[in-house]
Amino acid sequence: MVDNQSTRRHGKHEGSVLRSDVGRSRRGDAGDGPDGVYDRIFAVVRRIPIGRVATYGQVADLADLPGHARQVGYALHSLGRGLARRSAVPWQRVVNARGEVSRRVEPTAELAQRSLLEGEGVKFDARGRIRLAEFQWEPRRRRPRRRSGRAKTAESSGSA
Repeated sequence: MVDNQSTRRHGKHEGSVLRSDVGRSRRGDAGDGPDGVYDRIFAVVRRIPIGRVATYGQVADLADLPGHARQVGYALHSLGRGLARRSAVPWQRVVNARGEVSRRVEPTAELAQRSLLEGEGVKFDARGRIRLAEFQWEPRRRRPRRRSGRAKTAESSGSA
């Protein structure tokens, strides 16, 4: 059984990647520190097409970080720190599970996100929510890569 209070206090949970221990990730490659995790998140966000949105949790799942929606938020927040190589990340296309633009310390950021989304054709209702049934991105599953050449079968190899 996991002691949730201890987990919150120490930021550790077996098999998890939490904000406090992201540099010491126990998932993925040994070098999968903050940049590796964030790069996986940014790769997913770059796939969201114009006029569509994804939720923080959806991005986390697609980046192989199930249950870590907040980690997606931390990664997107880091974009504001002048990381030029990541400037092509369409951060505005990630919203919360209610279809709302998440609140921020600086309210102009919320207005900017809404404005960018509306410019892409995303509609908000009177409560400031996006109808996810209409605008949520549904990614196609990536098919496994086929090996080059034909697969050898028992029939073609002469084996019986």
